[in-house]
Amino acid sequence: MKLVDGNIFGFWMFIVVSVFTVWVMEQSKRGKFTVTLRRIAGLEALEEAVGRATEMGKPVHYTPGLGDIIGNNAAETFAALEILTYVADLSARYSADLVVTIRQPNVFPLAQESVRQSFLSAGKPEMYQEDTVRFISNNQDAYTSGVVGILHREHAAANIMAGLFMGESLLLAEAGAQIGAMQVAITASTTQLPFFVAACDYTIIGEELFAAGAYVSQDKIKLGGIAVQDYFKLAVMAVIVLGTIFGSSGSTVIKELLTK
Repeated sequence: MKLVDGNIFGFWMFIVVSVFTVWVMEQSKRGKFTVTLRRIAGLEALEEAVGRATEMGKPVHYTPGLGDIIGNNAAETFAALEILTYVADLSARYSADLVVTIRQPNVFPLAQESVRQSFLSAGKPEMYQEDTVRFISNNQDAYTSGVVGILHREHAAANIMAGLFMGESLLLAEAGAQIGAMQVAITASTTQLPFFVAACDYTIIGEELFAAGAYVSQDKIKLGGIAVQDYFKLAVMAVIVLGTIFGSSGSTVIKELLTK
């Protein structure tokens, strides 16, 4: 029987990385492996934003962006929903009004349940109202117009935007700036970063979006996962450096190893 050709090195690397990931996460869960993330000012400002809204007696607005839970941008949406849980926890703790606006129908029930569970866990189920989480429209322009209208009508004191954003980013951020809301933007959408930086108080960029859930929850398993990713990145960088050095000297050892 003829064996199917494949990348043996890649296969064994997959095994090693998988085992190492499980081991680190388990050690982190048991407290035998301590993971410390660097300070991210924008994430720490979330509590300040919710507290400010409470003091002013105005609502906190949160949007998990335009992404869906399926497709290429699902990871950004799930990360935004994880941050939503933290914001809902803060809102329940401070008894701040929370308004969540949704574009994608698939995201709507998940956002509803996240907020409802946060309020229940805090012992304040009465805080959850039918209009706490609002589906606006799956049309980008209609959604943007709806959110801008809500920001102006309800005079939100905090505008928190996390997830995937496109051409509407500046419109949302400018609307928040016009009403004097404290704004925190969290996105991996590199093309929209300049607009958020210009109009928001805090902008959290790139991979910080995906690490935000572990950062705000301080969940040991999630922190272990973040650590594994960093170790793997360092290993890849080391292979690139070695490949460059060996290649410059005429050796093809690294190339043959990676393609074997």
